Amino acid sequence: MKEVQSVNPYNNQVLESYKLHSDQELNALIDKANAQFIQWRNTQFSERSAPMKRAADILRKDTRLYATTISEEMGKPITQAISEVEKCAWVCDYYAENAVSQLSDETIETDADTSYVSYEPLGVILAVMPWNYPFWQVFRFAAPTLMAGNVAMLKHASNVFGSALNIEEVFRKAGFPEHCFTTLLAGSKQVENIIENSLVKAVTLTGSGPAGSAVAQTAGKNIKKSVLELGGNNALIVMEDCDIEKTLETCITARFQNTGQSCIAGKRLLVQESISEEFIQKLVERVTNLKSGDPSDPETYIGTLAREDLAKELESQVKDSLAAGARLETGGRREGAWFAPTVVSGVTPDMVMFKEETFGPALSVTTFKTVEEAIELSNESKFGLGVSIFTSDIEIAKKMIPQLDEGAVFINELVKSDPRLPFGGIKESGYGRELSSHGIKEFVNAKTVFINE
Repeated sequence: MKEVQSVNPYNNQVLESYKLHSDQELNALIDKANAQFIQWRNTQFSERSAPMKRAADILRKDTRLYATTISEEMGKPITQAISEVEKCAWVCDYYAENAVSQLSDETIETDADTSYVSYEPLGVILAVMPWNYPFWQVFRFAAPTLMAGNVAMLKHASNVFGSALNIEEVFRKAGFPEHCFTTLLAGSKQVENIIENSLVKAVTLTGSGPAGSAVAQTAGKNIKKSVLELGGNNALIVMEDCDIEKTLETCITARFQNTGQSCIAGKRLLVQESISEEFIQKLVERVTNLKSGDPSDPETYIGTLAREDLAKELESQVKDSLAAGARLETGGRREGAWFAPTVVSGVTPDMVMFKEETFGPALSVTTFKTVEEAIELSNESKFGLGVSIFTSDIEIAKKMIPQLDEGAVFINELVKSDPRLPFGGIKESGYGRELSSHGIKEFVNAKTVFINE
């Protein structure tokens, strides 16, 4: 039976070894999950919301414990890991309180005596999740899935199996019946067989484009619903009339939190030419002073990347752009899995740092002259997850919104996920939505009911 190791990327210490489930074991777990679904689907919302609220309480009580696992497994600074766990409690509370209204029967006036749409669970839902937000990515799937009456199965990234098992522990301690939420210790090559199991009714994936394409192909072949949240190359559009100090602070958070390992990070800074010199100078000063180091240190803002190969890939993207004529303003150094906070200016649309997603603490800077040019540059991407606009002229920003090919537009704020708002992208950033009432309805059957008495 194959084993995988969880390794701390900061000090290369082996944290734990895990035996992968065999295909036979995976099928047995799916059988048990489906058996539980037959019972769980018939519960009332009150029976689901009570353990969901307890899950939120457990997350708040044991925040430091779970945050430490996150930090050790993928290098996230501990203070940011604590915030991640706290946000998971929020999404549990949100769906515990709102699922009943979101999934209530919807009466529609027709020529029937009574007609309405009911929202009913589908069954076993598989989530294939990444390592960069090992708790949040899972809870934003699991909370609505379980509250809708489905059961959830998690295939997590192999370097965060400890987090995956911790999440299963949270739901078990909260009082969810056994097999309502199940962690599958599976490799990527086993995902296809899991999706093809007839008892698995739908799949959601957060991850890379190639992984999403493979999952969508398997789901489509088996006529199963899929939701994909893939990469992003978000633009930060900085207009000349912005509040420079506030914008700088927000842009730095947008790019460098989680050591830049986020699909919704602001990766392409587009700054209006008239303020570019001042803005870049102040940006570089602040980025240079970001504290790097031990992720367990509460003062650390930049940790390590999750794996050394990811740092090497980022290094290659930066070097390629510099060779093409871009300018290194600060950073650019790598030591193992650590990469210095980096700013590269003079980036043009034909350069790697503009075209590709950079998954780490490296920000590209491109200048523009007009609003029309800013929109064109922002849209010149195969991704479409989100964009931020910084300006004091809100009316101009509002006119830009319908011209931007994105799943989200945030004005004077970084792009972020919020349980109350739908989250997802277009183009190669995927399809479908998570969170809000939109997210909880992705994996339900919208059943039409037509009654003449």
